[in-house]
Amino acid sequence: MPLLKSQRRREVADEALVRSLFQEHGRAMLAYATQLTRDRVAAEDVVQEALVRAWRHPDSLVNGKGSVRGWLLTVIRNIVTDQIRARNARAPESREEAPDLATDDDHAEQVVNSMVVVDALSQLSPEHREVLEQVYLLGSTVQEAAKELGIPPGTVKSRSFYALRALREIHAKGNLARTERSA
Repeated sequence: MPLLKSQRRREVADEALVRSLFQEHGRAMLAYATQLTRDRVAAEDVVQEALVRAWRHPDSLVNGKGSVRGWLLTVIRNIVTDQIRARNARAPESREEAPDLATDDDHAEQVVNSMVVVDALSQLSPEHREVLEQVYLLGSTVQEAAKELGIPPGTVKSRSFYALRALREIHAKGNLARTERSA
């Protein structure tokens, strides 16, 4: 029976210790945890865990190896570090995605678009076509295209401008012709 009373007395003393720790250091603990986690709710959980560790290890608080606040803030930093490590060690969760009902097996539209582009390019002058091939199909810069074609960079810019304008006109005429046929 005396053992039970001393155990109960110790529990009450430990609980009083945790309460006094929270009253004295709770705001600083919460501010520090919030700064580390950038999330108020997560910070509150971290502070609670730190207080539980203080309750489980009350001897660490009174061993004379530094300040109590320093110990508590170190515990908070360790808890946050452990959480980050655990999150990074775990494989990211993958959501099961719904199967794609539409398939890309039918590439007829791509073929038609390619045919339209080839037809439009064939209607351009060879000089305009060469510039567009260099700049847009091969991805050359103006300087690289000028060097490859043996013309000044300004000519490359001018030809690409007029070639694109001609392509737009060809495209507009094609759309107009399709509209007239369907009417």
